[in-house]
Amino acid sequence: MDINPLYFLAQPPAGGQPTASAGGELSQGEKRKYLQPDSRKDPKLEELQKVLVDWINSALRPEHIVVRSLEEDLFDGLVLHHLLQRLGGIKLDVEEIALTTDNQRRKLATVLDAVSRCLPEAERASKWSVEAIFGKDLLATLHLLVALACHFCPQLALPSGVRVEVLLVERARSGLKSEKVVEQITACREDAGKASSIDVFEELLKHAPDKVQHVKEVIVQFINQKMQNLGLAVSDLETQFADGVILLLLIGQLEGFFLNLKDFFLKPSNSEEMVHNVTLALQLMKELGLLDFPIQPTDVVSGDTNSTLRVLYCLFAKHRLSLDNDEGLGKDGGPSRAGS
Repeated sequence: MDINPLYFLAQPPAGGQPTASAGGELSQGEKRKYLQPDSRKDPKLEELQKVLVDWINSALRPEHIVVRSLEEDLFDGLVLHHLLQRLGGIKLDVEEIALTTDNQRRKLATVLDAVSRCLPEAERASKWSVEAIFGKDLLATLHLLVALACHFCPQLALPSGVRVEVLLVERARSGLKSEKVVEQITACREDAGKASSIDVFEELLKHAPDKVQHVKEVIVQFINQKMQNLGLAVSDLETQFADGVILLLLIGQLEGFFLNLKDFFLKPSNSEEMVHNVTLALQLMKELGLLDFPIQPTDVVSGDTNSTLRVLYCLFAKHRLSLDNDEGLGKDGGPSRAGS
């Protein structure tokens, strides 16, 4: 990782491989997994590492952070903290560069605790831990990064069905027991080679960009009609939807349900709260079958025009749009009662 020469001080030795004393470090009933050397050379595992490295470097390019090794560059929490801040808008009260082992471990623990709060409960697995990540355990690091990528960047094309052989060592009353098991790192995608569902708005962007401004005007009109009962009006899609509040209220109005005010921030005061709101809105849209392609919450929060319009177009398409020609938009954008 190219960031600061001080970073390389006080690094613990690389882990992930069993040593002669490994068994002595296990307490009664404890299990530990070791990635087999042959598995490290598996082409799919190498491809997964490359995809994850490229993903991290792309996300952190504005901060001039370059990762070269997942094991060596992520163990102290520095890169993970920047990644979490970049993808989820989460800023933690930790020192930027921790130089001592204790401080590095403490920082990593804080970062991983924040990760656990971000991920769905089903993904808060025991596949990684502070000790494993800090010990430069490649298997644990991969599980962590795959969980983060699937949560924050579901559009990232991870290699499908990556599996590795690991040595599972357990200290039992009778002594050390070991067995070889196969562990899944990424899920198997059915029909992985098939294209995703057609994104009508994406087609409009590609083939009729001159009509995008008209679409924006029609969508603004549509939103204001639906939100007038709440006394809200929209004029700037990019800025007024960045905090997720109006988006959540709009979904509630269109789908006919009330959102508990405890579930979101009505007046978000920072980017973390804004990301929370937008993430909740996108999850609701997916559950309702309104969104069948990936959108990164931080793109909406940052005011990305295409991402915001694509989300709003999904709502518009269900509740007001009459598909009557290849343009995917009524000639006058006039109201229709389809789906509402």
